[in-house]
Amino acid sequence: MWVSDFPGARLHVVTGKGGTGKTTVAAALALAIAAGGKRVLLTEVEGRQGIAQLFDTAPLPYEERKVAVAPGGGDVYALAIDPEGALLDYLHMFYRLSPSGIPARTLRRMGAFEFATTVAPGLSDVLLTGKVKEAVIRKQKDGTPAYDAVVVDGPPTGRITRFLNISHEMGGLAKVGPIKNQSDNVMAVLRSAQTAVHLVTLLEEMPVQETLDGVAELTAAQLPVGGVIVNAVREPVLPAADLAAAEAGRLDVAALAAGLKEAGLEPDEALVSALASEAVDHAQRVALEERGRDSLGALQRPSYELPLLTQAVDLGSLYRLAELLREQGLA
Repeated sequence: MWVSDFPGARLHVVTGKGGTGKTTVAAALALAIAAGGKRVLLTEVEGRQGIAQLFDTAPLPYEERKVAVAPGGGDVYALAIDPEGALLDYLHMFYRLSPSGIPARTLRRMGAFEFATTVAPGLSDVLLTGKVKEAVIRKQKDGTPAYDAVVVDGPPTGRITRFLNISHEMGGLAKVGPIKNQSDNVMAVLRSAQTAVHLVTLLEEMPVQETLDGVAELTAAQLPVGGVIVNAVREPVLPAADLAAAEAGRLDVAALAAGLKEAGLEPDEALVSALASEAVDHAQRVALEERGRDSLGALQRPSYELPLLTQAVDLGSLYRLAELLREQGLA
């Protein structure tokens, strides 16, 4: 039986530098949590329709739609949240304004949503995170949670703290009133033990540094840091002794030539030189990755590794990644 490293978390926010695969990881995490019969909502907030592409479905409307069945009978629903739809939800919940009524249509026609979010950029994040918070606390008629967990494919690491720390963003906009109350209620969830912000990285210098900076910023903002997911990990193709020799410039070229001859290849000087050069490059990359692991280890956060996928991500890949996340304890 697998045991999660975050048993109390019901909101999992996934962030990462662009190109690290955070959307893929968020989708795999949703499947991992849903496994065994749970109901999970996977959301995105950037309007990229990345979830729809991963699950090979039509672009997601502003409604919760089932996109996958997890092992053991769990269900994954997906939602693409946009500020306009979230604002109409907010107006409906607090002011009984129908999202499809004449006032809502008038607001759309007047461009009120674009105007409001342009004048007060922080308002967009309040609306987006407010919808996430509503999904987290929503109850069914019998009083049980509508979803066992909500997974958010969040903004990149460089913007995640600003996105989640809406109380700071709204400080100059609203001191009192319903928007201030909404902001405070959202922050109460985001800063609670119900939330975990997971960071996706690669074992490369810039993604590792962004991860370190992101953890520092989240901690300073009193937002709960979850785990670090190292994505696209490649296994070394040389033994440790050969890696050390290659990195130090002491690769046994004679042994390399002998190995080529034993394999039935003519060990001419150009081929031996090219292979030796590749071995050095490989050893340097492995050493860089190990330094990255050491830097991430200093964060003292739970860490998980996912392998490099040699082909395009498909649904089968997501299920495999989900299984690996469960085996390592993230879900």
